[in-house]
Amino acid sequence: MSSTGVSAPPQCLLKPLDFPHKTLMGPGPSNCPPRILAACALPMLGHLHPEFIKIMDEVKEGLQYAFQTQNTWTFVISGTGHGAMEAACVNLLEPGEVALVCQNGIWGQRFADMVDRNGSVAEKLIRPMGQVFNLSEIEEGLKKYNPAILFITHGESSGATAQPLEGLGDLCHRYNCLLLVDSVAALGGVPMYMDKWGIDVLYSGSQKVLSSPPGTSPIAFSPQAREKVLNRKTKVRSYYFDAGELANYWGCDENPRRYHHTAPVSSIYALREGLARLVEMGLEASWKNNRECAEQLWTGVEKLGLELWVPNKEERNPCVTAVKVPEGVNWKDVADYAMKNYRVEISGGLGQLAGKVWRIGIMGYNATPDNIRLVLRALGEALENVRK
Repeated sequence: MSSTGVSAPPQCLLKPLDFPHKTLMGPGPSNCPPRILAACALPMLGHLHPEFIKIMDEVKEGLQYAFQTQNTWTFVISGTGHGAMEAACVNLLEPGEVALVCQNGIWGQRFADMVDRNGSVAEKLIRPMGQVFNLSEIEEGLKKYNPAILFITHGESSGATAQPLEGLGDLCHRYNCLLLVDSVAALGGVPMYMDKWGIDVLYSGSQKVLSSPPGTSPIAFSPQAREKVLNRKTKVRSYYFDAGELANYWGCDENPRRYHHTAPVSSIYALREGLARLVEMGLEASWKNNRECAEQLWTGVEKLGLELWVPNKEERNPCVTAVKVPEGVNWKDVADYAMKNYRVEISGGLGQLAGKVWRIGIMGYNATPDNIRLVLRALGEALENVRK
């Protein structure tokens, strides 16, 4: 410590930033293409400057396309996917109201926890990780619990499932229930029709198929969900996540934009470019590409003598594949080998699947046949090495 009482500066920060280049084939984040990294380096604008507001408006249009919605309350949460999840919770639920949570992985668990913290009531429908829900069991839950909202995960990255959503919105609405869908690990890589499927609130994340840095989370509210928020008896418990305030800042109502918070300007630039890539490719082409790469991975994994966690191909999430860890193999030895020798990320399981599966992500910029061949080579070689 100096004579003035100031501690010594950390020596690590006096050296240049040093980091390796890795191929991120886990469940997210995915690698960012050069144009998105370049967008992050563009000059700063004020968060209320007209030039930045124009970019915000372009982002909204891109999100409406990605979500396949005309909802006017379509905007971005300044935060990761958990921020959008929490925003949905605190806006849609008042204290004492019931949420019916479809839990087949950790995202249902997380949402139920948020419901409890909000002073609301979380009732659960539980399926093992790797399985999806059907309409009949959901209808039984709607009858039994009379919930204000139903939460379900579209792309469950911990269990590697893709939840069918057709018919679910109509079912929920018959029981005066709003449908909330988490599509963080699926949007852009799996078909999504927010309006046609009657989804009331849909959210995602920037760091998956959109191949942008983590930190911004798209979200949209149907007119019914918007009215529920605007007609609450109690204030939203979070000022930062208040959808009414955010919708105004994003120009989603008729009133002049008010300052709410300082948006992550550079991250919005990046998200804009991620959406531009999706628009240029086309949604249907993106869905097809992710599916074809997933099929290539599934075939390659089975040729290695490995088993996929989700047996039904139609219930697998093309964006995140779970592979069973064989008996006698330590999952981390394989992941460490792939990282050390190929700089390829292969992730482990979460929750009940910790140590039981590897999770391999196929998202956006990373969804290429070359990357699939690379991860299969790394996986196969790692298995041979650790079994010696």
